[in-house]
Amino acid sequence: MKALILAAGYGTRLYPLTQSMPKALLGVNGKPLVEYILDKIYDIPEINEIYIVANAKFYKKFEDWKINYKFVKPITLINDGSTDNDNRLGAIRDIKFAVESKKISDDLLIVAGDNLFDFDIMGLNNFFKEKKSFCIGLFKISDLSLVHRYSNVRLDGTKKIVDFVEKPPKALSDLIAICLYVFPKQGFSFLGKYIEEGNNTDAPGYFIQWLAKETEVYGYEFGGKWLDIGDIDSYNKAKEGIH
Repeated sequence: MKALILAAGYGTRLYPLTQSMPKALLGVNGKPLVEYILDKIYDIPEINEIYIVANAKFYKKFEDWKINYKFVKPITLINDGSTDNDNRLGAIRDIKFAVESKKISDDLLIVAGDNLFDFDIMGLNNFFKEKKSFCIGLFKISDLSLVHRYSNVRLDGTKKIVDFVEKPPKALSDLIAICLYVFPKQGFSFLGKYIEEGNNTDAPGYFIQWLAKETEVYGYEFGGKWLDIGDIDSYNKAKEGIH
């Protein structure tokens, strides 16, 4: 199994912090955000290599960080070639680019580089072994009035996704999807099909919404704490101590 951290965005809602530093390398209590994610990935013994996809603007920043970082498993940096927010590839194209450029032929754990969480992700890996299909991480939200900001999910008794709506006007349930996925190696072809159909390639939730109609996608609910660091407010909350 391989792991891929998506870190090629430009974090415009975090300006001015991310004008000269990628979001994934912003410090959270003395430690870059990406290192919290890596600590969780290391816990999965099957993962033998980790890829971080960055953009051309900040690729050197990741190279400099890697020189001084004591990694536990091999880390390979990928430059997606984009230079600004206007020509960004988007999350789905970045996943496809990573798979094709590095000839990834193993099952793939995918994590957004702006996720901060305190839970163990080994449970998702075990869930994937059981379901042997696409699996995504879910989180229970207490305030349903906030559901419209996220991807909202409804499951059946087997934990298969039966409804998935990106940023719904009305809540389907109290479960939201987070950008923490396991893609089976035999399912990579769906990425190309989705892109060829002209779908939104920036927000990964739209891909999962489409995918759940094409094949079986299962949801695994995490407990604990989770933050999607998308703006200054959420970044400040992270520094208050999710860990």
